[in-house]
This record gives sequence, C-alpha cells and structure tokens, in this order.
Amino acid sequence: MAKESMKARERKRQKMVEKYAAKRAALKAAGDYEGLQKLPKNSSPVRLHNRCQLSGRPKGYMRQFGISRIEFREMALKGLIPGIKKASW
Repeated sequence: MAKESMKARERKRQKMVEKYAAKRAALKAAGDYEGLQKLPKNSSPVRLHNRCQLSGRPKGYMRQFGISRIEFREMALKGLIPGIKKASW
C-alpha cells in the first residue's frame, strides 16, 4: 500500500497537468520554448506516473484495467472481472 502523501502528490500533478494543458499546447505550437520553461515543472505530462487505483502501487500497473497485477489477480480469482479466468491446461 502506497503512502497517502505519494498518492496525494500524484493527484496534485494530475490536476496541474490538466490546468496547464491548453496553455502548454499553445506555447508548443508557437514554438515559444522560453514560455514553456516558465511553466511549473509538474505541469508536464511526462512527470505523471501510473498508479493502481486501489492500492496506489506504482509498479506492475496494467493500463487496460488501471490496477496493479496483484489487485488484478485477486479480483480475477474472486470473479470480479468479467471474462477473465485463471488459465489451466
């Protein structure tokens, strides 16, 4: 389980990226790289990191489901994810 401060920091970055997205796109289209430099560091989408929606785990993230591999396995074994079942052959 990730610390609450880490999850909060990631949410804060996400809000900042959304807030400055239009301004960043306009500056980029105009080629104003000095203007881009003056924007906050955390407004860059590159600084975002995918985290599990349930546990906040940063590693083993599955994009298709938005959760970590561990949460995915637990949910699949409980039958909470439709169409997913454990392989056996």
